[in-house]
Amino acid sequence: MKAIRNQSLALFFGLLFLLALGGQSLAGFHSYNDEEVARAHLAHEKPQLLDYPTYLTSPDFSRDVMENWQSEYLQFLLFILATIWLIQRGSPESKKPGEEGTESDEQQKIGRYADENSPWPARSGGFVASIYSNSLLLLMGTVFVASWFAQSITGWSAYNQEQVSYSLPTIDWLDYLGTADFWSRTLQNWQSEFLAVGSMAVFAIYLRQRGSPESKPVGAGHDATGVEG
Repeated sequence: MKAIRNQSLALFFGLLFLLALGGQSLAGFHSYNDEEVARAHLAHEKPQLLDYPTYLTSPDFSRDVMENWQSEYLQFLLFILATIWLIQRGSPESKKPGEEGTESDEQQKIGRYADENSPWPARSGGFVASIYSNSLLLLMGTVFVASWFAQSITGWSAYNQEQVSYSLPTIDWLDYLGTADFWSRTLQNWQSEFLAVGSMAVFAIYLRQRGSPESKPVGAGHDATGVEG
């Protein structure tokens, strides 16, 4: 039970992720077949319905999943990078004014400043420590690029399937990257992530949630910056 408690945040969101992904797959499956029935009715054709396992491997489902993944990891990528140098006075999501930048090796416990609990890459210093110092940003960037690429491939495949269903010509991948379909799907996710991160940073200046590290202490002043409850 102690192990579960110590990992409860990851387990909680992992379970929510699986439930939401499963719900999305079921809703998307029924939505896809409903649209296919409507299309076939207008074209006076027999609908080409998919069974559930086939839908799970379809480009339609993969595209929808990748659209969300890439935007979420872009959000974290930009937030991690921006908070190195940019300040929001009064927000617990920001450093204090004057503390911008990557900080010194001593502040970051790198090399000879590392303690016995420091991870070995930090203790080693040099190139290894430099890579490890940016490992979170590198991981978020890699997942973002990979999922955005996957979105483009699955979106391209789904787009061409729709073109074929309406007896329209298909296009190659590079042409798809310039279509309104690709950028509409991309930007509708990006704008929501930017709004969410920006509003959280600002709302946390004035509003509180007792007990949450995402909030300042209830009694902290509005101008208190980089203080977590």
